[in-house]
Amino acid sequence: MKKLSILLVLLSLLSVISLADNPDSTDDYLDIGGAVRFNIISQNYEGQKIAESTSATLDTWRLNIAARYSDLVLDFEYRFYPTFNTHFIHHGFIGYNFTDDFNMQLGVTQVPFGNLTYNSHSWWFLIPYYIGLEDDYNMGVKIDYNINSRLNLMAAYFRQSEPAGPAYGEASFGGPGAGTYSYNVIPDEDGVLSEFGSTAHLREMNQYNLRLGYMLFEATEIGISGQIQGLYNSVLQDIEYGHAFAAHINSDFNNFNLKIQYTNYHYKARDDEGNLLKRVQMGAYGDPYYGDGVAAKGNIFTAGLAYSKDVEWGPISNIQPYFNYSLMNKNGSLNVNGNRYNFQNTVMMVPGFLITAGNIYTYVDWAFGKNQPWLTDYFGTGLGAGHLDEEGIPIPVKDLSWNRRFNINIGYYF
Repeated sequence: MKKLSILLVLLSLLSVISLADNPDSTDDYLDIGGAVRFNIISQNYEGQKIAESTSATLDTWRLNIAARYSDLVLDFEYRFYPTFNTHFIHHGFIGYNFTDDFNMQLGVTQVPFGNLTYNSHSWWFLIPYYIGLEDDYNMGVKIDYNINSRLNLMAAYFRQSEPAGPAYGEASFGGPGAGTYSYNVIPDEDGVLSEFGSTAHLREMNQYNLRLGYMLFEATEIGISGQIQGLYNSVLQDIEYGHAFAAHINSDFNNFNLKIQYTNYHYKARDDEGNLLKRVQMGAYGDPYYGDGVAAKGNIFTAGLAYSKDVEWGPISNIQPYFNYSLMNKNGSLNVNGNRYNFQNTVMMVPGFLITAGNIYTYVDWAFGKNQPWLTDYFGTGLGAGHLDEEGIPIPVKDLSWNRRFNINIGYYF
């Protein structure tokens, strides 16, 4: 830890150093920077609101390194989350530009799936992020090829999820845990997600991605994405392959941006006794989804609209209001006393706005959720069967009240 602290201090001192102040596509450069972000929170969930429902916290701080030498590039980011008592790599890869239109990345890189870089406008993202299908990062190799001025192809192979940091990442079952930035399937140590009470020694292994994006107009991309994902059970020593599919639209017109996406997915996996799972355990930031997990099959619809307005309000140069919405329809059911009860939908919407003032970016969000695992007093509950009544039966989503969180995230990026 002492050596790590010294290294971090040195990197911080070097953050003002750049071999190219404004590097273009042909310059060699070394840029070292980072960010510090704070959260102001006011929660209104199922329980009675108390003094601790409103608070402020250090969200994260991070270090970034970007470099280029000839046609070789390096991009690295490491994040620290004091609130969650964990830290981990966000991304880190070495790339090579074969031509201006064709490059390859090797390491921890973003999965080419759906709307990129994000499928949302808010600090909260949308439901696909919380099941590992938005802004996801894994370890492998990816190619990015502009076939012509309109058509882009991305293809990737990922051997495994990104390396995990501390906390639950040290799970006794081994393998990657939940100490990561993006959500991954992890071991179910308690066996609560199997209908037969069996544990599930699962980890992500062998994932294949293909994404096609076509510029229908000058600023409108339509596209499709496909994913084949392997989930390895170390007890059975066998891999089950599931899939995900997405169709997306990302369009800029006037000062508006519209993002729409449909996603179908199936995390196909077996517990340690060989039974197919209707729910899988997932986690990130040092915490798994205790007790409820994620429905193994489902469909997700997302839509977001944002409007960008340049202003001259002192240091403020731009205001971007937005509205993001997502709905998750799950395929699955619970057996309660011999009766079957369907998994309940998850709904999430986030109205808000982004304020830009120099290098300071402030997200002001009102996040609303039903069966959303972060917007609840019962963290991790909602993406599987949903919230349960006293008899263990999923509560119809129409009978749930909207859980709400007012959130201001202030970040200084350097």
